[in-house]
Amino acid sequence: MFAETVRQALQAILRNAMRSFLTILGVIIGVAAVITMVTIGQGSTVQIEADVSKLGTNLLIIRPGTGMGPSSSGGSAPRFSLQDVDAIREQVPRVLAVAPVNSSSLTVVHGNENHPATVTGTDNDFLVARDWNLALGREFYDSELRAGSAACILGETVRQELFGAGDPVGSTVRMGQISCRVIGLLEAKGASSFGQDQDDVVLIPVRAFMRRIAGHQDVSSMYVAVQPGYSTERAQATIEALLRERRRIALGEEDDFSVMDTKEITSMLTSITGVMTGLLSAVAAISLLVGGIGIMNIMLVSVTERTREIGIRLAIGATEGQVLMQFLVEAIVLSLFGGLIGIALGLALGYAGSAYMKVPFSPDWTVTAIAFLFSAFIGIVFGYFPARRAARLDPIEALRHE
Repeated sequence: MFAETVRQALQAILRNAMRSFLTILGVIIGVAAVITMVTIGQGSTVQIEADVSKLGTNLLIIRPGTGMGPSSSGGSAPRFSLQDVDAIREQVPRVLAVAPVNSSSLTVVHGNENHPATVTGTDNDFLVARDWNLALGREFYDSELRAGSAACILGETVRQELFGAGDPVGSTVRMGQISCRVIGLLEAKGASSFGQDQDDVVLIPVRAFMRRIAGHQDVSSMYVAVQPGYSTERAQATIEALLRERRRIALGEEDDFSVMDTKEITSMLTSITGVMTGLLSAVAAISLLVGGIGIMNIMLVSVTERTREIGIRLAIGATEGQVLMQFLVEAIVLSLFGGLIGIALGLALGYAGSAYMKVPFSPDWTVTAIAFLFSAFIGIVFGYFPARRAARLDPIEALRHE
């Protein structure tokens, strides 16, 4: 009996194929928009997590000042020293690496080629903290770090700009007044979540940077990598207590430095992405309701057009429940068709949008299933009223209808 009802519903839908398609267009657009937004949002979240992980795992970033952005008070706060680096390395438990970081933008020259890059003074712990391997060459020798020798490791972007696809190891580059021997090449990491090219960098020993570029003994920031399995929150609390003691910050005074866990960066960026995705999806979901209203209107028109048919069915013995089921199934089938077409369209647009934005294609199958079930729910809700009207028609009055 139910199969026959579905067959009759399909016949009624196909009898007015164009009108049926226009009826479900709102459902198609609503489902497709929701799935597209969620898919791109999910892909953006996955990309953010991957980009932040490129900074290093279990990583804490320590900077002077009370903020991490452009409005931070880092300019007025005292900077760190190499003694602070050593203190964290020796006194904070379960620390994997502590890297001093000083950076400046300089033009790097080799032969007739030149390229502006970020020159970073640090040590070998920088590679450990950033989880960064060498593609060619070697790390700094301890003697080079102690003496502040003019040795350098190039990022992939700098290599391409100055050497093309050639091997730079053993060559000499010039940065300002420094002639630096290239001892290694970093593996490519690509752009960060903030759009910065991480490979556009040159690493040199921190003491060489201090003496020949910065002209002082300060350390601008520190990268601290915590051993896997150890709480970064616990390490952060220990570091904050140690630095407060070393910087002589009295009880009750605010810190004049910031310790940022990269997990917080991930959480902040993904929450922003989640809010934007939710808002856009909510706006897109409104078209589902519009589509439901369209289904109800067309079903009411269909009841009016088929009043005589309904009267004949009732007169020859069809029950109100059977008539109700016939029109309800028609509405549900219409909305399910809209849901299926919307899902296919949404996944296609999500794939195209992810490719255009260069984020992973990461559909949320739970949301996809919910969108499909919601389209069926719309068919039930908005199809019930026209179906009930058809079922309650008086057979005699229906037969008189022209």
